[in-house]
This record gives sequence, structure tokens and C-alpha cells, in this order.
Amino acid sequence: MEDIKKVNADRLFERILKLANIGKVGDAGTHRFALTNIDKEAQTLVTKWMEEAGMKVRNDDFGNLIGKKEGRDLDLPSIVIGSHIDTVPNGGRFDGVIGVLGGIEVVDSININEVQHDYSIEVIAFCDEEGSRFSDGLFGSRGMVGLISTDDLKAKDESGKSRFEALQDMGLNPKKIQKSVRNKEEIKCFLEMHIEQGPYLEEQNKPIGIVEGIAGPSWLKIRIEGIAGHAGTVPMNLRRDPMVGASEAVVEIERICKSDLTGSLVGTVGKIKAFPNGKNVIPNAVEFILDIRDIDLKRKNDSIQQIEDRIQYICKKRKLNASVEKLQEVEPVKCSTKIVNTLQESNEELNFDAPLMLSGAGHDSMYMSQITDVGMIFVRSKDGISHNPKEWSSKEDIEKGVLVLLKTVHKLADS
Repeated sequence: MEDIKKVNADRLFERILKLANIGKVGDAGTHRFALTNIDKEAQTLVTKWMEEAGMKVRNDDFGNLIGKKEGRDLDLPSIVIGSHIDTVPNGGRFDGVIGVLGGIEVVDSININEVQHDYSIEVIAFCDEEGSRFSDGLFGSRGMVGLISTDDLKAKDESGKSRFEALQDMGLNPKKIQKSVRNKEEIKCFLEMHIEQGPYLEEQNKPIGIVEGIAGPSWLKIRIEGIAGHAGTVPMNLRRDPMVGASEAVVEIERICKSDLTGSLVGTVGKIKAFPNGKNVIPNAVEFILDIRDIDLKRKNDSIQQIEDRIQYICKKRKLNASVEKLQEVEPVKCSTKIVNTLQESNEELNFDAPLMLSGAGHDSMYMSQITDVGMIFVRSKDGISHNPKEWSSKEDIEKGVLVLLKTVHKLADS
């Protein structure tokens, strides 16, 4: 395939901002949940751009939007580029959007320059990556690799509508989802471009980075039980207060995670609830959710064991009881060495000096790695902000990411 040396960055950036108007909140926010009328409007616009780039467009029954630019040899597997266009509540304009529209720009450039290629190229906007509507995430990519259960289809939004019904509202047939599962023979590789969602590239003053691996999150529900009492009548030395025990546990979680010198282990307690949750009542129980992530599975599991041991120690000392329930476990994913090397070669030829880095957030690439080689490009996020109306990545930085993506597609299409 002939090497193309430029893309239309102005067109791409205009499309990003135009798509942000669908579901716009305030001056810069975007509220676009999957499988809604807003999502349908957004998919209609993205479909138009895919078709203008010479792609045949369809939806599978998971709600994934798929554009395909056919190659000369239809027996060869596809090179796939993708990400998502759904958002968190009042989210930003760039997030996964740059990966979908950047993929279209790659195909647009190939089409406009009338470049011939043997491998077909697909661009996918995965359904419900954020999980904002049905309280789980990565639905479209999980579905594409065959990991959707009946319970996933039964999941309901706040109005009581099930995902099964929402898929039907989009004109899809969730009874036939097995026909939408892809296999290893169909896909040569998967490439995803995404904003970084963190401050590393900005601190390094680098426009883009190449991802070596994606940290796997574990979610643990920790419940600490004590004895309820009146806030004014139980002396401090006689209390068995689970809130104080939970507070000490949270400090221990921070200590254990900060002791990792690599910096890739992170732990967060972002949700906590007291029972009965009265302002003048010593609680009888406290529950909190721990999100802990690392690229190294053994280190993450060892850290979880340390945390559980410390919680039991704290509870024994304070005459409390504790239980730990694992809600979710996702293994870390290492990007394909071949794809990472190819991305590095493309980067070096373009003189962009992109560092190798890790992703602390989950992405569709995590599940696509189960059926094909994957690689990711990160684009700098201003101030490290994401999932927020202040989210911003510059046109110049996005252009650099797309150029690396385009050059990498060129190399893979000829290999």
C-alpha cells in the first residue's frame, strides 16, 4: 500500500466538535448514553462520514457500528480500528471519539488518494463502552468476542428498561447476537487511539504515547460490622465503631498502593455507605468499594491479600467483623509486541518521540486482545482531565496520533 504522508486535520477536528453537539450539555459537556435516541442520532452522523470514506456500513446485533473499506483480497482478515462514541454523564468531547473519527480519517485519506490495499480495513464504534446506562462497561467489545451472558441482556437502566429492549428499540435483534461474534480468522489486528485520560504525557511534554499494556481492575466490596449506638451516650472507649475501622482501612489501602515503586499499582475508594446512615447514630456497618488496578497480575493479587490481612488485623484490634466480596476481576492485558514495535517504527519515522506507557483505564482493546493482536496510541489530555466538560486534546496532537495510526496501517497492510 502506498505511503500517505498527511491527513486532513481540520476536517477531523471539525467532525469531533460537530459530533459533540449531539447530546451537548452546557458549553462543552456531552451526555450521550448508548442505545438511546441521542446515540442513534450520533450513529447516523458517523455512518454518513463512514460512507463518504468509501465504507460499507452496518450495525451488528450488539449495537456496534461497523464501517468496512474492502481490500482487493476478501479472503484476508481485516485490519480493524476502533473505539467508542458513548459518554459518561456530562462527559467530554474527545475520549473514545478520536479513535473512531481518527479511524475514519485514516480510511478517508486512503480513499481520497485512491490507494490500493489487499487487506480490508474496518472502523468500529463499539456500543456502550462507558457502561453509563446499564452500570457495566465494554458491552460491544465483550459481545464481539463472545462474552455476553443472558444477565447482561437483562440489565436495566434507571427507568427499568432492559438492555434487551433497548437493543430492540435500535432495530436490532438481541436473540441473534451469536451471529455477531467474530473469530480470530476474521481480524488481523486491532488498533485503538484514545485520549490518555491522565497527566503523564503532559508532564513529559509529549503529544502522543504508545501503550505497552492495560491494567486490569479488581472491584472489591468490603463490609465492616460493629455495634450501633447513640452518638451522645456511648463512651469513646466502649465503642465498636465500624466507621473508624473503615477509615483506618482506607488509609492502609493508600499506604500499600503507594509502596509500589513502579507507580502502576493504584487503589481507590470512591463509594462508601454507612448503615443506618444517621447523623447522630454510631453505625452498625460500613460498606465501601475498592477499585484496585495494576498491569502486573501477581503484584495486584499480592496487594489485595495484604489489604485483606490488614483489614482483618484492624477489625480484630477494634473488635469488629469484616467480609470481602470480589465484584469484578479483569486480568491485565499486554499489547502485542509486534504491534507495539510497528507503532514505534511509525513514530520514529515521523519524529514524534512518543514514549512507551501503560494504561490505567480499561478500553475495548482489553477484550479484543482475546481474538487478535492489539495496539494503542494515547493522545495527550490537557491537564490530565477526562470524563469532564473540560476534557481537551489539541488538533495538532490528534493529528500526530492519526498519522502514526495511518503509517502503522500502511505497514501492517503490507506485512
